[in-house]
Amino acid sequence: MSLRSFMDGLAPQFEKGGRLQALYPVYEAIDTALYTPGHVTDGASHVRDGLDLKRIMMTVWMCAWIPALAGSYFTGLLALQALQSVGATSVDSWHAIILDPLIGYDPGSVWDCLVYGLAHFLPLYIVVFASGIAFEVLFASKRGHEVNEGFFVTSILFTLTLPPTTPLWMAAVGIIFGVVIGKEVFGGTGKNFLNPALTGRAFLYFAYPAAMSGDSVWVAVDGYTRATPLGSAALGEDLGVSWMEAFIGQVPGTLGGESTLAILIGAAILLATRIASWRIMVGCVLGLAVTVLLFNSVSSTNPMFQMSLAWHLVLGGFAFGTVYMATDPVSAAHTETGRLIYGVLVGVMCGIIRVVNPAFPEGIMLAILFGNLFAPLIDYFVVQRNVKRRLARA
Repeated sequence: MSLRSFMDGLAPQFEKGGRLQALYPVYEAIDTALYTPGHVTDGASHVRDGLDLKRIMMTVWMCAWIPALAGSYFTGLLALQALQSVGATSVDSWHAIILDPLIGYDPGSVWDCLVYGLAHFLPLYIVVFASGIAFEVLFASKRGHEVNEGFFVTSILFTLTLPPTTPLWMAAVGIIFGVVIGKEVFGGTGKNFLNPALTGRAFLYFAYPAAMSGDSVWVAVDGYTRATPLGSAALGEDLGVSWMEAFIGQVPGTLGGESTLAILIGAAILLATRIASWRIMVGCVLGLAVTVLLFNSVSSTNPMFQMSLAWHLVLGGFAFGTVYMATDPVSAAHTETGRLIYGVLVGVMCGIIRVVNPAFPEGIMLAILFGNLFAPLIDYFVVQRNVKRRLARA
């Protein structure tokens, strides 16, 4: 029996009147992930395209694995270097159960570094996915809707914004908050005006700031502390890394937001497939560039005023937020001109938060959420301007 026949045989159990009809969203999600939906529209007025929402989201999900794998490797590299510096040959945590049989704790081994990083990334991702999808299914069942594949993207992006030492229970709380408060209370996918992954991340940052931004959370070694380069820059200290090391991702930080090189590879794929908006990306870079150059021209005792644009582009989560978060097709602006304005607004806000507020040296998370709030207003004024122009021509 083929898999297609097997799925068709199960369908009556999940359809209306079946014993498992409450779980139809789960069946539908699995079925449409494996096969193209069999339902088609009638009439000639519909545009038919093989690249539907499911395929768009799955492409973004697969592209997110590029910075995920790079981030896992560099998380492992920095951790094994830290272990080597203190003379340790193992880890005093539950991770040792996984790691000790697999690796030799050698920072010169690509395998050791990758496995060490994945031992921190994968448990977080599994917990985030399981916790979030449970609430997705719950809301879908109650409303009679399908489970949207957008959660595949939300779950991995949320995980990649976390420090490698984030407790599993905290990650579960964060994604549940993001799914429920950031999306489902507004009606689900397509109706939320905030990015759910960033909503959950912002909740964790303000609810548990020490666990999200303290020096001890960036290197995945118990009892070892190291500040991020942005944190050091805000204090006027030496960054501790070269520009090239920051570009490739060999810096302490989140699980997937530090390797600009890996992020640019993902961006190239998203742009080539026309899934992400180049206007938003360009707008973010332009907004940050103008803001940083203006601050560079001002004399101040704040060391962040003198940080160059080249450093701003590779440090922290700016690149990750620009490529994967700001381009969210739901919470971003929808008009072409509006996307450029929205991107510029995000870039400007990121620069202002980073430079003016030394207590919060990152900035891109709050900048994107701020842009989400103004995206509908931006689209409104762009549409009204176009209407006035057409009326004037008429």
